[in-house]
Amino acid sequence: MGRILLVIRLALRDLRRRRTEAALLLLAILAATTTLTLGLVLRDAAGDPYQSTRAATRGPDVVANVGQADDLAELGKLATASGVTEHSGPYPVIAGKLEASGRTSDVQVEGRDATIAAVDQPKVTQGSWVSDGGVVLEAAFADSLDVGVGDSVILDSKSFKVVGVAVTAAMPPYPGASCIVSASCINGAIPDDRNLPAGLLHNPGLVWLTQADVLSLASDRSSLSYVMNLKLAAPDEVQAFVDRNGGDHGGAIPMQTWESIIADATDLAQDSQILLLIGAWLLGLLAVASLSVLVGGRMADQTKRIGLLKAVGGTPGLVAAVLLAEYLLVAVVAAAAGLTIGALTAPLLTESSAGLVGGAGTALLTWSTIGLVTAVALGVAVVATAVPAVRAAWSSTVSALADAARPPRRTGWLITVSARLPVPLLLALRVAARRPRRVVLGVVSIAVTVSGIYVLVVLNAFLGDQPGTGAYTEAQVAVLRHVLLVWTVILLSLAAVNAIVITWATVLDNRHASALARALGATPQEVTVALATAQVLPALLGAVMGVFPGGFLLFAAINAITGGDSDKATLPAPWQLIALVMATVLVVAALTSVPAHLGGRRPVTATL
Repeated sequence: MGRILLVIRLALRDLRRRRTEAALLLLAILAATTTLTLGLVLRDAAGDPYQSTRAATRGPDVVANVGQADDLAELGKLATASGVTEHSGPYPVIAGKLEASGRTSDVQVEGRDATIAAVDQPKVTQGSWVSDGGVVLEAAFADSLDVGVGDSVILDSKSFKVVGVAVTAAMPPYPGASCIVSASCINGAIPDDRNLPAGLLHNPGLVWLTQADVLSLASDRSSLSYVMNLKLAAPDEVQAFVDRNGGDHGGAIPMQTWESIIADATDLAQDSQILLLIGAWLLGLLAVASLSVLVGGRMADQTKRIGLLKAVGGTPGLVAAVLLAEYLLVAVVAAAAGLTIGALTAPLLTESSAGLVGGAGTALLTWSTIGLVTAVALGVAVVATAVPAVRAAWSSTVSALADAARPPRRTGWLITVSARLPVPLLLALRVAARRPRRVVLGVVSIAVTVSGIYVLVVLNAFLGDQPGTGAYTEAQVAVLRHVLLVWTVILLSLAAVNAIVITWATVLDNRHASALARALGATPQEVTVALATAQVLPALLGAVMGVFPGGFLLFAAINAITGGDSDKATLPAPWQLIALVMATVLVVAALTSVPAHLGGRRPVTATL
């Protein structure tokens, strides 16, 4: 126990002494854990409004429908099936056309009683429930049409007055409504060059009339379909009930469970979730790169301290434990903060649908979510720090106390190439050659960032075309843009931190070499330009690799995961890709100029 307390005390003291570096460590891991938490809990948070609507409307566990009156007997048998506790219906349903606000929309018209139903009683949010000559519109559909109580609409050439607006849990909100009519339905975007089959409903809305009014719209009984809502004794076993009663896999009675309805109602959250999880893994890679560089820089800065620990009796194991403990403590704090921030902000990235009651609440964190996020945070810390910590712990005590300059790696071809270059480029190439692994990390970091930006540009252009196609409403596009904004801000912030950290680690590692170059005649400005150029050259290579193949491969992976069609997306034009590469190089140059300036003006005498 005493050994553990000693390790923790030494780790905490070192973190307090280097608060800026500790804050950068925390920020790097926090970006990944927050995004991962958002991706894991977003859909659960988005499900809260549906659950509230389900409770307020006596939502059904199963919705069954048949396409003709001859099958009504089958619905009757289903109402008395084992496990059913309550039911409502069967109610007549007919496909129709609704004209309002200068638009003509496909609708499913359901006939209901004026009395309150035992199962699926839509909750009226405006006006009143159905009455003779009055129509009630599903809330999201009414919001899309900009129609309210008191307006008049035309249903199959007959005029009706809007007497109410209501929400239901028996089907997802518009435009994702389920199909409960004998005519087939299709939701989503339709290409301009494709003609729909006659009678097929496209993005149908849902409206309610009295049963008498529905029958008056039907040309004959063969045009009517029927729907029944069922309440089960065991809602959690709803799929078993459907399988038992032949409602799946082409059964006689099509059935939709409450689980499938909530899945469809939160379909947008699933798209957001995929984007966030992909972003989380990209940020995880950036965090590993950032921590690896930070660790390397801190090891260079703590060489003498490691020697002192070993000189007073610290074993290599104790030294390695102290170095690892610093990063593991930061990882635990970052995991806790990421879980908290993710759970609190998840509701802000969910759609506020007019077709549901209430809004998303704070997401509940399950043990699996807590365990995964914590494991990722600790994994990032261990992967980035284990090897440098062990290498430093087993270094020579004498050389650590001497804190001598790192001997340069002499490469014949590099000396030949750089010998004729201007002093800043000569020093830059040799600085980069001293730490090839750090150069690789810099290239990877920029490549990951540019790949993410490439995908963001493609997705943003894709979303810009959606409100008019029917695939997403304007509100849904706004939600997805918010998700992309979160991804963009976190990705760019962490990439900026990486660029600064890599430059500062390079400054620390080359402090003796830089001082020696100045002693031999190099000016502070030449050393500053050399340190900055050593980061700009890998940034240029990383930016090019981030566009191709990085961006193309990442976009292809997202399409494969989501089942998307890449033909519907507009890829960036060549001039946009060139501008992205040049902007990346300029931003890296600007970010690295400050630490490079500070490093190039360190006193030569004190350093040597």
